[in-house]
Amino acid sequence: MTTTTTAPARLPAPDGAAGFAGFVSRARTAGRLVVQPRMGMSDPAVMRQGLLATRGAAAHTVGTLTIDSYTRVGDDAAARAALAAGTALNGYPIATHSPDTTRGVLRGIRDADFPVQVRHGSADPTAIFRAMAALGLDATEGGPVSYCLPYSRMPLRRSIANWARSCELFAGAGRSGITPHLETFGGCLLGQLCPPGLLVAMSVLEALFFRQHGIRSVSLSYAQQTDRAQDLEAITALRRLADALLPDVDRHIVVYTYMGVYPYTPGGALALLDAATTLAVDSGAERLIVKTTAEAHRIPTIAENVTAMEHAAAAAGRAAADPVPPHVEDTGIHDEALAIVAGVLELGPDVGAALAEAFALGRLDVPYCLHPDNAGRARGVIDGDGRLQWADTGALPVAQPADVRRAAGRMTSSGLLTSLSHVARAFDRLALDTDPAHLCLETTT
Repeated sequence: MTTTTTAPARLPAPDGAAGFAGFVSRARTAGRLVVQPRMGMSDPAVMRQGLLATRGAAAHTVGTLTIDSYTRVGDDAAARAALAAGTALNGYPIATHSPDTTRGVLRGIRDADFPVQVRHGSADPTAIFRAMAALGLDATEGGPVSYCLPYSRMPLRRSIANWARSCELFAGAGRSGITPHLETFGGCLLGQLCPPGLLVAMSVLEALFFRQHGIRSVSLSYAQQTDRAQDLEAITALRRLADALLPDVDRHIVVYTYMGVYPYTPGGALALLDAATTLAVDSGAERLIVKTTAEAHRIPTIAENVTAMEHAAAAAGRAAADPVPPHVEDTGIHDEALAIVAGVLELGPDVGAALAEAFALGRLDVPYCLHPDNAGRARGVIDGDGRLQWADTGALPVAQPADVRRAAGRMTSSGLLTSLSHVARAFDRLALDTDPAHLCLETTT
């Protein structure tokens, strides 16, 4: 898809409103949805091109430095060797490139009208946070649970200790006039087949952990799931809980375009992005992480990321121009999330220690997560209406489904594969409509 539209005027930053949090706040006041790619390249020149293209997109954008896999796991030697050999990495090695190199990447691009967030995926982000501190970067994301269980075999208690130190290091940047902003990845977890009550609870719990370790500006994440009405209810619950439990913290909501198996067809991928954008607008979320038409096939190019951002911005503009107040159901997601949060916090005043103990007791349990510190008893299932429900809650402090044996029995290995591709198949079918080609698609997914 190409576009002939031009980049919107940037919102000027008044005194005291610079940085990532200030930019999103000004966009919220102006009624604009901030859109953001997940983009990282190891070559500084190419990374600079990506940031320039993001800034120049016909959308209200923030930039991203997504970190490579070697840096995420602390293998600096491998990152240095790859750079020396001219081998491209799957992200930007911020701890390996010199601060001067990264300053050159950002020079003339990052400013009050175009903040940049560091995205990484590390259970031990100490070196990443130190590199950010040297550069004066004020925004990053992750969490002690959400960046340990899905991506690492590191013991959870060790990840929690690493994140406590990193948060305190990051919070210290506030003494130099920077407002450190930290986004929890807790509302994404494995990206799919995790009922919304647990996603909402984990997003709030990680934000509480950040606050305990000195962070006073956060964003709470929620990943688009299988049903729009359920997602609207979940984001409403997330906002209610944040208002109640984080009243002294600057905060906003960030929606992630679906994190699981993505549609194979361009039409299906764009339709899913449209759905995520409308969800963000209708739920009052301030920021959206986009995905591209290439997600099912390969790492997207810079141009494909720009197209996705511009497509989302146009969809957001249409939704805002013709607002239809959504009907938000109450099927119990708020109460379920609150029960999970309360079940953790009652274990002690230290949020990190309570998180570790909750996983040891099974009070927190992520469906289909194979990490050794995860109990592995909880199971999610997509019901006949396309909603995510519990098949088995294990020891979570919420009610079991009415017939847990029958619900759990529905999730066979083939059923799991079918569930994982549920959204991709639905949106590809929508795009292909009655084209017989969709039959071939279904037999190969």
